[in-house]
Amino acid sequence: MDIEKIISELSFKAVRSSGAGGQNVNKVSSKVVLTFDLNTSQALSEEEKLLLLTNIASRLTTENILILNCDEDRSQLKNKDIVIKRFLEIIKKGLFVPKVRKATKIPKSVIKKRIKDKKNISDRKQSRKKPDLS
Repeated sequence: MDIEKIISELSFKAVRSSGAGGQNVNKVSSKVVLTFDLNTSQALSEEEKLLLLTNIASRLTTENILILNCDEDRSQLKNKDIVIKRFLEIIKKGLFVPKVRKATKIPKSVIKKRIKDKKNISDRKQSRKKPDLS
């Protein structure tokens, strides 16, 4: 995965933020909308695309486009940086493959010790009983 190549494939659109903010909201386009088309990406291999399709499927549209918004800051540039960081974090998490767990075999000595301990405890409890004299 080449980060610079992926960032070059992103498309940004600046729109006006919603919510309170007075007249500044009405005239400044500080909200940034990032779109990334997974199908047409040249920076990702086919295996990486399939992995992302399965891992981040809930975040993708029906056309496999990832859309992220950011209107946290009043600066368009800061919002763009924030949304790029979010995008890269999502891609890294989507490409992460967990290690396959190898089942370990229990050693025979451990099994023998457990059975021996059980037997000792059982004998100890049996010796506490009153003797059967009938």
